Amino acid sequence: MALKEGLGAWKRIFWRRILLALGLLGLLLYGLPSVRHLEVLIPMGVCPAATMSLLRDNFTGVLRPWARPEVLTCTSWGAPIIWDGTFDPDVVQKKAGQKNLTIGLTVFAIGRYLEKYLARFLETAEQHFMVGQRVVYYVFTERPAAVPRVALGPGRRLRVELVAREGRWQDVCMGRMRTLHAALGGRLGREASFVFCMDVDQHFSGAFGPEALAESVAQLHAWHYHWPRLLLPFERDGRSAAALAPGEGDFYYHAAVFGGSVAALRELTAHCAQGLRRDRARGLEARWHDESHLNKFFWLHKPAKVLSPEFCWSPEIGRRAEIRRPRLLWAPKEYHLLRD
Repeated sequence: MALKEGLGAWKRIFWRRILLALGLLGLLLYGLPSVRHLEVLIPMGVCPAATMSLLRDNFTGVLRPWARPEVLTCTSWGAPIIWDGTFDPDVVQKKAGQKNLTIGLTVFAIGRYLEKYLARFLETAEQHFMVGQRVVYYVFTERPAAVPRVALGPGRRLRVELVAREGRWQDVCMGRMRTLHAALGGRLGREASFVFCMDVDQHFSGAFGPEALAESVAQLHAWHYHWPRLLLPFERDGRSAAALAPGEGDFYYHAAVFGGSVAALRELTAHCAQGLRRDRARGLEARWHDESHLNKFFWLHKPAKVLSPEFCWSPEIGRRAEIRRPRLLWAPKEYHLLRD
């Protein structure tokens, strides 16, 4: 009898703890902002000392990962994760100046997003994006005449590309990869040495320079960089071309910022466009649309450089000690006003 009572008490305690854990997880994912701050207690991992001594690239020289011991500064495949303080800005500018680069920056401004965000995006890009480098902005829109006039510095140009207006905002997202692939195979690919692709509903708030350049560049998602792999919002429907099986996936990357060489981006956009076409033919849409396919690509083809959340930060998350100098800030999401 005592044994049965003991087992019954143990089961009650076990299930209470399970329910408590599920409740806290629900609050973390969807609920109270104050509970979300607890995620800073989840360790990001440690870069091995042997790897630290080898971290360098053609744009930053020798990196200083030991300067940020509170965060993860490298990946398991030896790519650097760039945080403020891990590179010397003067060395970066000197190395970039020796390479005679032209850097492309693409942005889609469709529907109400054009009036709401584009002017500030371009104006702040002129202040902070690849200062001192030649830059070509490519604005994709269905209303070229509505693109605002922005004063550009020497060696910086703006090109406007006409795109068709899609019926749904999801189709705008999913059509982006197809459009970018075509542009990279045309004038953009001939003009630029490296290209960044960014969302328009954000603005620059700090220097976004050549330290971000590499053959392929992925951006750690600000809302998920502390989360264990089990909780990351990868596509899990095995029927989708974007699907990742349990145990797959390195980090969760944000489609608001990605970049690389023209050749690498041609490969990425081709992969994502093909996966999106395949899903559509099967009547499927991945959970996070083109972002899900981008995450699948970077699982199969590891990025050469990963940008920390400092390079694309959401003020809604609040203050985080490890976010020293945000480079891009999300604008407030007003989907009910902007999406048809």
